[in-house]
Amino acid sequence: MQGVPKIIDLFCGCGGFSLGAEASGLVPTAAFDIDPILTSSFLVNHPKSRLILTDLSKATGADIIQVAGGQVDGVFGGPPCQAFSAIGHRHVDDPRRTLLGHFFRLISELKPSFFVMENVTGLGYSNTRRVLNEALSLIPSRYNVLGPLVLDSADFGAATRRPRLFIIGYDPARCDNLTEADIETRKQKPTTVRAAISDLATAVQLHDDGEYDQWKICQRGRPSSYAACLRNKDGTFTGHRRTVHSPEVIKRFKKVEQGGIETVGRHPRLSWHGQCPTLRAGTGNDRGSFQSVRPLHPDEPRVITVREGARLQGFPDGFRFHPAVWHSFRMIGNSVSPILSKMIFSLIASRIETGRGFRLAAE
Repeated sequence: MQGVPKIIDLFCGCGGFSLGAEASGLVPTAAFDIDPILTSSFLVNHPKSRLILTDLSKATGADIIQVAGGQVDGVFGGPPCQAFSAIGHRHVDDPRRTLLGHFFRLISELKPSFFVMENVTGLGYSNTRRVLNEALSLIPSRYNVLGPLVLDSADFGAATRRPRLFIIGYDPARCDNLTEADIETRKQKPTTVRAAISDLATAVQLHDDGEYDQWKICQRGRPSSYAACLRNKDGTFTGHRRTVHSPEVIKRFKKVEQGGIETVGRHPRLSWHGQCPTLRAGTGNDRGSFQSVRPLHPDEPRVITVREGARLQGFPDGFRFHPAVWHSFRMIGNSVSPILSKMIFSLIASRIETGRGFRLAAE
């Protein structure tokens, strides 16, 4: 028996990717990032992992092996994607573009059983495909590589439309065969906005300590299966403060029909029967502190709350974000949907080292 495999999360952020890995029994041994704000709640949500704040462009495989305490079995992560985003500036001199290459450099040094890389779909466009191909050329020839694959969270049961580009690689000497068809078989119907957030409307506030506001769901009856999987047993959760809008803004918001777009701020109105559009991250202090456009609640004249955004993305109610709404939405917008993440890692967990005696943490 080899024990629990050593799994590493690179560019971890708040840990949405890690959450899906943990749900599949692949608990990250360590997680790495450079941003102290986006990772501020990581250890609260992932107490079994170790968080390392560092510049991964300067890290070596030997550094990571030392932190992990031995050979690394799996690596996953989402190198910063803003430099490749279809709605961003896509400057060729953006230093964040080089981090993609460093991700695959570390793969070549660590030689794990498998790896998973996530990024924006813009990375696969013709004007950035050269950057992707150069990064992929660093992958040792021993690996079988799937992708680039574009996977949408909604196609795997989430309540948000969030297409992302994935590269999945595995060493066939240490992992059973994995194909795109295996992923296709795991598709599910998308969840509606109503199924994801309607039960939050009955929540009452218990207290607010200035940092975290706590609420409790008071709805009677059985929640949707989606909401039931995300609820805390006692119905409590945080991050549900409403944004206070001016009378003029409220008046504008009231005119927007479900599925429509508000003309000034370009806020889309959610439809109870549809899915949320991609929740975007906005920027940090170093890049102008721009807040992303948040969708409007289907009925109420306001933007959605942090917890509503988290539910739509697939985060459980026990997951903590940042005390500030702005940073919380940066965390959510930068994250892989835990629902899509769980699908990927459940599939990998069923294939790795089957004859070598690995024991998954969930067992």
